[in-house]
Amino acid sequence: MTAERERLRRRGMWLLWATIVWNITEGAITIALGLSAGSIALTAFGLDSMIEVFASLVVVWHVRDLDDLDDHHRNRRALRLVAGAFFALGVFLVATSVERLISGDRPDESPVGIAYLALAALVMFGLAWAKHRVADKLGNDPLAAEARLSFLDGLLASGILLALVLTAVLDWWWADPLAGLLVALIAFHEGKEHWEESEEVEA
Repeated sequence: MTAERERLRRRGMWLLWATIVWNITEGAITIALGLSAGSIALTAFGLDSMIEVFASLVVVWHVRDLDDLDDHHRNRRALRLVAGAFFALGVFLVATSVERLISGDRPDESPVGIAYLALAALVMFGLAWAKHRVADKLGNDPLAAEARLSFLDGLLASGILLALVLTAVLDWWWADPLAGLLVALIAFHEGKEHWEESEEVEA
């Protein structure tokens, strides 16, 4: 193992643990804000953060030892676990969004939630970019997949942020579940890609 690859491995691990700590904090804050405002979107975003903690822990398991990066069985399993996280996120978003459209519930305004989602989007886009760079240099597919999950989280935060603003300003309550359905489609697409990628890994 070269010194450069070990440096990149440590950087990747640091970024993964930073993502895990952020998502645990993010989940607790947004679930509390969502329950307080009666917002399904904010609560769903917090629960989504817990799914991302799982995906990050899977990749920590994979990246912790660079000597095993050529273990195709291990590589395939990691890709499939991350794909499963994408599918779980998609199912969760479809269920919560459809329930919201049917019920027509209108959440209370949440200025703190709007501000926090703006911050969350910036943080997750930054982490996604940094992890993608490390994954590209290491040639590590599971880390690249986890980076895309962080990017998806940034998109989800942006979509829910826009929906909360539209709901608060224009009373467009249906914008929130529609944003959730759009992100669900992206999640299903990403999950399918990662599963197909795992099938291309040599046995």
